Amino acid sequence: MESKFPISIKELTDLMQVQLKPDEQQEFLNRHGHIEGLCKKLQVDTQTGLDSNDKSDLDSREAQFGRNEIPPKPPKSFFHLMWEAVQDTTLIILIISAVISLALSFYHDPSQKADEEFSQIEEPNVEWIEGAAILIAVLVVVLVTSFNDWSKERQFRGLQSKIDSDQRISVLRNGQIIQLPVKDILVGDICQIFYGHLIPADGLVVESNDLKVDESSLTGETNLIKKSIERPMLFSGTHVMEGSAKMLVTAIGINSQTGIIMSLLGATDSDEKKDDSATKKDNNKVYKGVSTNDQDAEAIELTTKKPDEEEKGESKLKKKEQSVLQAKLTKLAIQIGYAGMTIAICTVIVLIIRFCIKEYAQEKKPLNATILNPLIKFLITGITVLVVAVPEGLPLAVTISLAYAVKKMMKDNNLVRHLDACETMGNATAICSDKTGTLTTNRMTVVQCYVNAKYYENLPNPDDVPVQIRKLVDAGISINSNYASKLEKPEKPNQLPTQLGNKTECGLLGFVEHLGGNYASTRESHPTNTFVHVYTFNSSRKSMSTCIRHPTIPGALRLFTKGASEMVLNKCKYIMVGDKIKEFTHSDFNHVNKNVIEPMACEGLRTICVAYKDFVPSEHKKYDHEQVLKGDLNWDDDEANLNNGLTCICICGIQDPVRPEVPEAIRKCKSAGIVVRMVTGDNVNTARSIARSCGIIGVNDDFLVLEGKEFNQQIKNENGEVCQEKVDQIWPKLRVLARSSPQDKYVLVKHIISSKLNPNREVVAVTGDGTNDGPALKKADVGFAMGIQGTDVAKEASDIILTDDNFNSIVKAVMWGRNVYDSIAKFLQFQMTVNCVSVTTAFLGACIVGESPLRAVQMLWVNLIMDTLASLALATEPPTEDLLDRKPYGRTKALISRTMMKNIIGHAVYQLIVIFVILFFGPQLFDMDNGIPEDATHFKPTQHFTMIFNSFVLMTLFNEINSRKIHGERNVFKGFFSNPIFYCIWIVTLCLQFVIVQFGSYAFACHWLTLEQWAWCILFGVGTLLWGQVILFIKFK
Repeated sequence: MESKFPISIKELTDLMQVQLKPDEQQEFLNRHGHIEGLCKKLQVDTQTGLDSNDKSDLDSREAQFGRNEIPPKPPKSFFHLMWEAVQDTTLIILIISAVISLALSFYHDPSQKADEEFSQIEEPNVEWIEGAAILIAVLVVVLVTSFNDWSKERQFRGLQSKIDSDQRISVLRNGQIIQLPVKDILVGDICQIFYGHLIPADGLVVESNDLKVDESSLTGETNLIKKSIERPMLFSGTHVMEGSAKMLVTAIGINSQTGIIMSLLGATDSDEKKDDSATKKDNNKVYKGVSTNDQDAEAIELTTKKPDEEEKGESKLKKKEQSVLQAKLTKLAIQIGYAGMTIAICTVIVLIIRFCIKEYAQEKKPLNATILNPLIKFLITGITVLVVAVPEGLPLAVTISLAYAVKKMMKDNNLVRHLDACETMGNATAICSDKTGTLTTNRMTVVQCYVNAKYYENLPNPDDVPVQIRKLVDAGISINSNYASKLEKPEKPNQLPTQLGNKTECGLLGFVEHLGGNYASTRESHPTNTFVHVYTFNSSRKSMSTCIRHPTIPGALRLFTKGASEMVLNKCKYIMVGDKIKEFTHSDFNHVNKNVIEPMACEGLRTICVAYKDFVPSEHKKYDHEQVLKGDLNWDDDEANLNNGLTCICICGIQDPVRPEVPEAIRKCKSAGIVVRMVTGDNVNTARSIARSCGIIGVNDDFLVLEGKEFNQQIKNENGEVCQEKVDQIWPKLRVLARSSPQDKYVLVKHIISSKLNPNREVVAVTGDGTNDGPALKKADVGFAMGIQGTDVAKEASDIILTDDNFNSIVKAVMWGRNVYDSIAKFLQFQMTVNCVSVTTAFLGACIVGESPLRAVQMLWVNLIMDTLASLALATEPPTEDLLDRKPYGRTKALISRTMMKNIIGHAVYQLIVIFVILFFGPQLFDMDNGIPEDATHFKPTQHFTMIFNSFVLMTLFNEINSRKIHGERNVFKGFFSNPIFYCIWIVTLCLQFVIVQFGSYAFACHWLTLEQWAWCILFGVGTLLWGQVILFIKFK
């Protein structure tokens, strides 16, 4: 196919090389006629962008340069997952043992030929059935594990696809800015990138305003890189930390820098041979930290390492801090594993010793090959004890519970990026929340103002404001704001305009319209490419400034500034009153601060000051407020001076009402033992007022409200270092941190997590929306990013994305988290009881009667009930409001509580008494033959041992109902019918047990039971429910 564009992919990728120095970048660019030449080759106009209506052009670009997608590595096949599941050591030993058992079942000792032939007349050779049944049980376990892994993988890919599809970017098409999904941008597109954006493709700057990019993910360079026409290269996967720009897209998908590195790592579905050859060329270069999975996305660092250092580096990366529940489960699983292994080994040793004493010491039988058969059976029993003891069902229960929660949380506006964030949220003891948009509605409206040296508690009529001031308000807000911020007219007459973009700027634009201005026409007369310079808003400036050519004075410049009122006003030396400009003294500042800003803030209003400054040539200077323009201004190094000596135009009081559902949500948090702290960049009086409205601080509460500056002074020692002891004196009472920087938020979160004041340790959740919130979001146990207002950087650093930016959704996440934790605790209580009973029965049975009353295949069935069916049933319990009535567990509290331990021991004792009463007194009590075998090599199914097995399973099934409650609740049936998964699985398990007992025969070592025997078994099962009520009377101190 003939290329439409006279430039190839290779030429474009050669141009976009990370390691090129600025002068080399320019040299490469000049070969193509610089940016203008590239635009000609790519047939695009930087002012209008591509033509969306020209489908053939768009198709040609896609055909020649590809799509902006990095094809993921193909998922593992189901058979591959099965192969991985079979690698489990316990299963391998079981398979080997079962195969040997099968082989030995067909072996007959020639010396006992006559006896064997006689025995075969009595009954068929069924010894092979146990080995075959174990293999089938292993197959079921492998299938269940594989299916679970397969569905988990599919869910992760679905989640990743959802996150990717939500990513959009502003693109210039047909001269209009439109929002396109990131995957739909093409080579030649003109994209707008802003503060907080993750750059979605490689490209070149065609227009920039104070643009600074964090390229540490590619180069390891931690300093921000200033980008401009002189240094235009922009790379995919890097972050815009300051400013804004228009960018010409030059490489997308697998041809972008991210795509190339992914290919080198083999993380894409691209040609492996190509990857290998590329890797060989750069043998000593290590691309560190790239991950196709968003949950492990870390910085990509291109470094040169010695070969022996590579493995250390990689292993370091793989180590990820465990979540609260993971840490507790790992510790518990290891302890249970050791205990199970000890008992399993003891069981095998006791069985072998008893067998050898009886066979060779007492009966003096000769030693021959037949000993292998009983030895293998003993080994199988021991392995089965280990299989039952080791809680391999826990990961399954955890995964099912988390997967179920994640799916449901999506409906509650929680997009979970990291699965373990669910259960961690259930342990949260503190939430550090932003104010704007999270606690408030994020619909900004100017309701008060200070203009023309007058304080208006209600907005003035346009005629009350002098024309000159109205014009400056219009220009100072319309021009000095992001042009993506705008108001869309409502569809119906009674509706409010739709606010698009930055909500604070939208509120100010509404004020412009109220005064009779037209921001759209003002912007049309001042397109962004005519701006002289822009200082974009960031957390340290807390203001934004835009410099334009002066509208009337030739060669002059006008700088507009807007931002936090006390900060901007502090830089003002003049103020507009009528058509005149008056000096603004320090006493004037104090007067306005006390009588305007503070009253506005105390009403919960955000206060924004709008100001300006003129730079004029010396020959045109007429007034004191004008600064003489001497040559070119030094925008980078002289920012403080340029933004000083301003003239105040007006101060706006912006209302952002508290969300109606937030006070109730915070009340729930308090009753749940969670402390909510507001961390905001707003004025301290505004923050205090909103905190009071939300219920974060009450009238009789003992609390602290601090500003960031004061907070920093109180937590640092004489060397200027943050001291944990000093932070510990503040954080327990701190409820509001105002005028705080992202660094303040990070320090607060870090030291609350590190604090040991609370013996159970604090678990901290944090909300954030800005680029600089990234460190605090990553440091927190659970980071919540705002789905609407949040930047790409904040979303990437987060664990959960709030799709509605609403605090109420965080409370729902707490409820789901606690439900996950409790679901796993319920399963654990159930499993530990079964473990105790089955392992003790097998061991004591081996010691006392020389045979485990529960056969290997029966224990595997019990294990299947525990691992799969019970985990499904207990892990899918829906959450209730009751979950918010208890205090959080914290970081170090034991997973098995005293109440749970009481239930485990109590029910284990009851079940063991029933089993051993049937074992030793069953034949007399229930009128049946004694099933205790005299010879370990010839086992035959009996009603006696079948009744033990059946009673055990039914007691286990009824105890599953008991396990639904773990906090000492008496009504175990509460909410029983609200979970159809639970009762359906329970009924199915009961039916399967009936089939196994009545028709299982040799395969399950069962003999059918009479109606009376079934009645007794069910009675023992129901007795578990009654015994559970008795256990509740036992109180632990």
